[in-house]
Amino acid sequence: MNTDPSDSLFGELIPEHPGEWAMSMAVPADPGHLDELRGDGPHGLAPDWAAFFDHIGQEGLADLNRRADNLQRQVRDNGVTYNVYADARGLQRPWALDLFPMILSPQDWAQIEVGVLQRARLLNAMLGDLYGERELLKRALLPAALVQGHPGYLRAMQGVRPLGDTWLHIIGFDLAHGPDGRWWVVGQRTQAPSGLGYLLENRITVSRQFPKAFAAMRVQRLAASYRALMEGIKAMAPEGANARIALLTPGPYNETYFEHAYLARYLGLTLVEGNDLTVRDQRVYLKTLGGLEPVHALIKRLDDEWLDPLELRTDSTLGVPGLLQAIRAGNLLLANAPGSAPLESSALLGFLPAISEHLLGESLALPSLATWWCGEDAALRSVLPLLRESVIRPTYPRSGLDTAIGQSLSARELDEWSGRMARRPEDHTVQSWLPLSQTPTWSDERILPRSTMLRVFALADGAGSWRVLPGGLVRLAPRGQMVAAMQRGGSSADCWVLTDGPVDHTTLLHAQHSSLAIAQQKHPVTSRAAENLFWLGRYTERAENTVRLAQIVLDQLDGEETGTPALLAWLSAVARENALVVADTPEAGQSSRVFARCLMANLAPGPHNAQTEASFSVGFNLGSIKAAASQVRERLSREHWNLIEITHAGFVKSAAQLADDGEYATGEAQSMLQEASEMLAAITGSQTDRMVRDDGWRLLSIGRHIERLVTLSRALTVGLETGSIHEPGGFEAMVALFDSTITFHAQYQQRRDMVALIDLLVLDRDNPRSLAWVVQTLRARLARLGTSVAPQDAEFARELPDPSQWQLTELSNWQRGADGRRHWAALERLLDDCENAAVQLSNGIARLHFSHADRRSQTFAI
Repeated sequence: MNTDPSDSLFGELIPEHPGEWAMSMAVPADPGHLDELRGDGPHGLAPDWAAFFDHIGQEGLADLNRRADNLQRQVRDNGVTYNVYADARGLQRPWALDLFPMILSPQDWAQIEVGVLQRARLLNAMLGDLYGERELLKRALLPAALVQGHPGYLRAMQGVRPLGDTWLHIIGFDLAHGPDGRWWVVGQRTQAPSGLGYLLENRITVSRQFPKAFAAMRVQRLAASYRALMEGIKAMAPEGANARIALLTPGPYNETYFEHAYLARYLGLTLVEGNDLTVRDQRVYLKTLGGLEPVHALIKRLDDEWLDPLELRTDSTLGVPGLLQAIRAGNLLLANAPGSAPLESSALLGFLPAISEHLLGESLALPSLATWWCGEDAALRSVLPLLRESVIRPTYPRSGLDTAIGQSLSARELDEWSGRMARRPEDHTVQSWLPLSQTPTWSDERILPRSTMLRVFALADGAGSWRVLPGGLVRLAPRGQMVAAMQRGGSSADCWVLTDGPVDHTTLLHAQHSSLAIAQQKHPVTSRAAENLFWLGRYTERAENTVRLAQIVLDQLDGEETGTPALLAWLSAVARENALVVADTPEAGQSSRVFARCLMANLAPGPHNAQTEASFSVGFNLGSIKAAASQVRERLSREHWNLIEITHAGFVKSAAQLADDGEYATGEAQSMLQEASEMLAAITGSQTDRMVRDDGWRLLSIGRHIERLVTLSRALTVGLETGSIHEPGGFEAMVALFDSTITFHAQYQQRRDMVALIDLLVLDRDNPRSLAWVVQTLRARLARLGTSVAPQDAEFARELPDPSQWQLTELSNWQRGADGRRHWAALERLLDDCENAAVQLSNGIARLHFSHADRRSQTFAI
């Protein structure tokens, strides 16, 4: 025994044999469930688990809590999320991952691998038949109503032969380990199976916690399977090895969007949404800043019904009009091919044994759970007495039915289910109940068993050929529950598949490209990404300007002397134009306290309704930053994205507290504005110094400078109109809005004349807040785009005002008008020109790069 308390966990002594300690800490599996931890190895452990704890050793066992904390921290730092709509903690939460992996012996894996490969061949052959000769229906091996009555059966695919005669490139099989030690197929996912990205993240995160055990136990690696998948797609796609492959996602609001972005980065693919693509002449093109570029293969992560609004769901905004026609023409490989939804019906499992004998001449190597489709009268009659020991599942998606476990239902509830099944038998499928095996997890300083479901993947590595990825996504049911589902609050674990042979150390990077090829490759910037980057820049600048302006307004209105009529008029006008107050707010000159209170009440974003006008103030701008950033999250560093989330959430919370207090104290408002200003400075720093300066970044920068030019030009114009800049308070407020107070007083001390103001705020090309610097930067960014993207960008640059022609003597010249006031005609014309030019530039960029409506000759990059 180890008698050193410093080496003990929670003050308990750790035996010399780690396996003995593990058994003492482990809660047994529930009765009737296979216990993955226990077996005929040392100390009553399964041999592989005994080896795992031996490799961890005494020091590792004493360190489990710290490793668990490290694991959770890594998940948070990596931004791994999953959207759980039923979760009271919110839509998006960190990915739930347990510290311990599930361990599969070489013998277990051999059984799984043979059965999964056979089923991949079987399902692919079934689709070929269902959309071809339909022998399965003619021979009554499958009920026609189950297939053709399924909403996912696509008549538009009838007679189509996909490229390489391969319908299914990625297939997910949900497996359960039964009490008898056999593996059973519970379900299969063929449209857009999720898990390939999450299991990669699980592997990286968990293996780092147990590097010694991972290396010593000969765990099979994953990269070679992903490499084979990509090589298989390229071999079958048009253009072969030169094929452009993209990953099609529904967008950032999808529950598994993190995985889409993660997979795209790992596989070196462009992540696209439906509106990034267009079909021309039965070919698919990617809309980029440089024009339309051909796409030869898509890995899709959305269900079939959303793919093409011309032929499938007309209300879909996620798909691409004309996509199915491009597939039928043989110009696009879609992984997986549309039309596989009927294979996902749980009712299908009961018919697979006979179908396998017919199509393959083989018995199923991996059994399915006993399954009955109630659309057959004999099946319905036979299962009604068995509901207590069964699981009732919906036959079709979106039927409005839930899955029900018979043993959890009361007698009354069972009668209600029987009645529903009798009325609409075809909507119901009954499956025998299988107690899931329970794998050890680390929780609350104990080893607790949790019911487990394993999803494994068959990946096509060539025409009509598949391999099984040696690992999987392990889903863990919450303790005390029987269903392992992430949407029901479950969690996940890594899956270690052990081998008796050599470990394949292939890496995807070396397999796909040499370093030189990667360095020379230029990834396209999609039009959607470019547009969101453009607006990310605009909203970041807009948020900074509105925060600064709100601070200036509250500073001016918070004292006993609230300023001259001219200053109050300027504050009212610019605050209203920048949406800091709603349109019907009384002027600051009428009631400075009411004006300040309205500004503070408007800081947080508010809904538009009959009583309340929508708020587009600081909170709205911060929310818009987050919305735009979420669309290009794969381009942002973790720190950048975290800053955006923290800034938005913190400001909304503070604004809500300010409103709840009801007093609207200026000091509290200024404090939250100052905090937002500091966070926005950090966000700006991330955009400036931590993003690759490609064409997408240039559009972000252009967006920022367009916003700055519009805001500052207009503020100066209003200052001239109201006369506020001729007064000390108004002069200082204008310099503060330009964020140039320190620079101004360093250069001009206490001078407050127009010559000094024009020199610093309009003409100084070393001041990044001056109009000349802003226009000069815009011209430089546009000129660069003109050489790398479109010649029209260079024309936009030439159409902007030319700061080299601006002269201080001309701009500072004034004349007294008929109203007795001084007028700076040349300056006023310049300000109008700058504001109008910025607006026209924004519209021109949108037409040219985002809608592709203004290209004189559309570019096709072949």
